[in-house]
Amino acid sequence: MKAILIGILASFFFAVTFVVNKLMSDAGGSWLWSASLRYLFMLPILLILVAARGRQRTLWSEMRRHPWQWVWWSFVGFGLFYAPLCFSAAYSPAWLVAGTWQFTIIAGSLVVPLFRETRLTPQGVIHVRRRIPMKGMGMSLIILVGIAAMEWSQSTRVPLSSFLFGTIPILLATFAYPLGNRKMMELCEGRLDAYQRTLGMTIASLPLWLILAIYETCAHGLPSVNQTLQSVVVAVFSGVIATVLFFTATDLAKGNVHQLAVVEATQSGEVVFTLIGELLLIPGTSISVGGFVGLAMVILGMILHSLLSSRTKSSPHDEAIEVSS
Repeated sequence: MKAILIGILASFFFAVTFVVNKLMSDAGGSWLWSASLRYLFMLPILLILVAARGRQRTLWSEMRRHPWQWVWWSFVGFGLFYAPLCFSAAYSPAWLVAGTWQFTIIAGSLVVPLFRETRLTPQGVIHVRRRIPMKGMGMSLIILVGIAAMEWSQSTRVPLSSFLFGTIPILLATFAYPLGNRKMMELCEGRLDAYQRTLGMTIASLPLWLILAIYETCAHGLPSVNQTLQSVVVAVFSGVIATVLFFTATDLAKGNVHQLAVVEATQSGEVVFTLIGELLLIPGTSISVGGFVGLAMVILGMILHSLLSSRTKSSPHDEAIEVSS
């Protein structure tokens, strides 16, 4: 229950991303600056937090053990997650981006077979690969139908190109975020806490953010003061607070594929918080009946998914298959 409550709190702070990114996009801000500034501002904040806890040496030691894996999975988990979300903000309302983002619940289950664990059996040590939790996937279909309903309501209002630009990047991000996060959890094996892991992934993904920032500076100049200040808000509330909370929740659930699915399902709360924020802060925001029905289905699917997952006992046969011995 503690991990679920932390996950819901994280979803509130994550909602800041969708609303503020839309505000920046509507004001003419570049999505490249929106993406890069968040992590550039996160860096000094996280450095101070980790140093204050006296855990920076452990992080540096861990990163030196597998430097290229840190760079790659941070690029996947942070780069291929956040840059597409910022790009989509220029083509879709914040509530639709947040709603489509909930596909990550399904994506999180689909990437399970990419992970394996070592088990000691009477026959010796074997390496097993996890299986997709099919029972939880049944409830995920409700979420999928809800997302389809939202996207259909939007597709009738905008050109096809805008619809695709606002949808495909988000779907890429839904796979990248749980994959990168879980791969880093697997790599660290519990040796780092949420603050350390967030800082490490921010540092390891810096090459991408610096390249984007340099390119945008040469192409269109520096960001406006307003976009810079809004990026600070996103960095603090979503980049630091929400990410650390979410990583803390996933750390509490690690080792149990069903509990991990519950934690990831709490992020559907972003839909509610984002819709409320957009209605309050962005003039002209509207949602059709079809879009509202889709949102309701996503939220219902999240609740049912969580209830089913929390009541399901995991077993070795359900979670893993042998891949080597």
